[in-house]
Amino acid sequence: MNEQLAKAGDVEICFETFGEESNPALLLVMGLGTQMIGWHEDFCRELAGRGFRVIRYDNRDSGHSTHFESVPPPRPLELFTRKFKKLAYTLADMADDGMRLLDHLGIERAHVVGASMGGMIAQTMAARHPERVLSLTSIMSTTGARHVGNPALKVYPFFLGRPPRGKDAYVERTEKIFALIGSPDFDRDEDELRKLAALSYDRDPTSAGTPRQLAAIVAGGNRTAEVRRIKAPTLVIHGTKDKMVARSGGRATARAISGAKLELIEGMGHDLPRAVWPRIIDAIAANAARAGQEVPAWQQAS
Repeated sequence: MNEQLAKAGDVEICFETFGEESNPALLLVMGLGTQMIGWHEDFCRELAGRGFRVIRYDNRDSGHSTHFESVPPPRPLELFTRKFKKLAYTLADMADDGMRLLDHLGIERAHVVGASMGGMIAQTMAARHPERVLSLTSIMSTTGARHVGNPALKVYPFFLGRPPRGKDAYVERTEKIFALIGSPDFDRDEDELRKLAALSYDRDPTSAGTPRQLAAIVAGGNRTAEVRRIKAPTLVIHGTKDKMVARSGGRATARAISGAKLELIEGMGHDLPRAVWPRIIDAIAANAARAGQEVPAWQQAS
C-alpha cells in the first residue's frame, strides 16, 4: 500500500491512488465500519486499467483517518429513538471530506462510486456538490426512508452487540458477519476474507467509530427529497439477496433520481464477490461514459 494523508478541514483523510494522474478521477467511498481496503486492490487496479485515476480512502472514524474518540459512541436507545445527546458528525460532513480530498489532489470533478453507507455519502456528494460529480454509482445502498432498505432482523445483533476484543475475535466476527450478509450464490474466498479482516484490525483495532458512523446514518433520516435533486448520470446496483440493505433500498434510490439506471445482480448479497467484478466494473465504466454525453444540470442553469 502507498498510503498518503490529506488535510480536509479539521480532519486528516488517509487515501491511496491507482492509475495515471492525467486520467479522469474516480472516487471510491466505502461503507459502515469498513476501511478503504474494502475496495480490493485488484478491483481498484482493474478500474484503473479502464482509464481512470482511482482514489480510495478511509472515511473519518475508520482506518488511518481521524477518529472522534472525544465523542462517546451512541447508546442503543439513542439509535432507536433517533435522538442523540451528541452527534459526532453527519453524512454531509463525511461527503465534504471526499470533496476536500479532491481539493487536496487538485481535482475539480470526479466520478463517484459508493457502497452501502458509502452510497449514501456518494448520493450526498452528488446532491450537494453537483458541479463536482461527473457520474454517480450507488451500490447496495438506500435513501434512508424507513419503509425501504431495512436490514433482516438477524442482522441487528451485529449492530448492537459488544465489539470483539482482540484480533482473533475480530477476524472470527467478520467471518460470521459475511456468512450472514455475504452473497449466497457466489464463492467466497475465506482465506482472503480472514486476511482482509486481520489487516483491518492491524490498521484500526478499535470499533468505536462504527456506532458513530451509524449515528450519522440514522440522524440523516429520510433523504429522498435531497436524492431527487441529483442530476448526474446515475447507476444503482443492488444484490437480490442483500440482508443488510434490502433491495427495496436500491429500487427507491433509482426511482428518486431522474434517468437513473437500476441493475439488480441475482444472488449477490451485501459484499462485492470477485465473480461479479467484471459486471460491476463494466457498468461503472458505461455509466461514466454517459457523463460525456450529457450537459451537467449546473451548467444548464448557468
